[in-house]
Amino acid sequence: MDPNIEKLIKLPIKKKLLVLVGIAIVEVAALIWFLYLPKSDELKALHTDLAKLQGEISEKSNIAANLPRTQNEYEQLNQELAQALTELPNSREIPTLLTSITTLGISAGLDFLTFRPRNEVVKDFYAEVPVDIIVSGSYYSVANFFAAVATLPRIVNISNVAFSDIKSVGNRMVTKVTCLATTFRFLDKKEISDATKNAPKK
Repeated sequence: MDPNIEKLIKLPIKKKLLVLVGIAIVEVAALIWFLYLPKSDELKALHTDLAKLQGEISEKSNIAANLPRTQNEYEQLNQELAQALTELPNSREIPTLLTSITTLGISAGLDFLTFRPRNEVVKDFYAEVPVDIIVSGSYYSVANFFAAVATLPRIVNISNVAFSDIKSVGNRMVTKVTCLATTFRFLDKKEISDATKNAPKK
């Protein structure tokens, strides 16, 4: 028989119990260290993954629930874009639009003294097209001209309006009006790209 086992058998009962308790503690410690702790970490990782997946499911469920509303909003935005496209001309339509403005003024009974387009002011995806205008005519003709411009299908803003040289001609009061007419146009992809490249760096 193994001498160590013989020594163990000959030990008093108390010492045998202490040895058995020591062995039990070592075994329990080994089980905790090699089996329980790795499984515990794995379980925590699984709980974390589960919580993450539940969050993703909840998020996707909310998206799915809101899908009809999102589709409606998308369709509405497309309609608004289509409307905006009709109100903002492209570069080819600008000369026609400017001609329309002068035609409206002449039809209202105004004499054009100045009609001078300025340089365009490029913004994010569109450009402002300002035009200096000086006309002469009656207050009634000026009012009719501004009202006609307001009803154009394209956006044209009239600003910086100033009246001068008010005088009586025949039976009517005639004035000279200086104003700034500003319309807008969409930039094409190349123009947007060029504007982005040439934009001053912040």
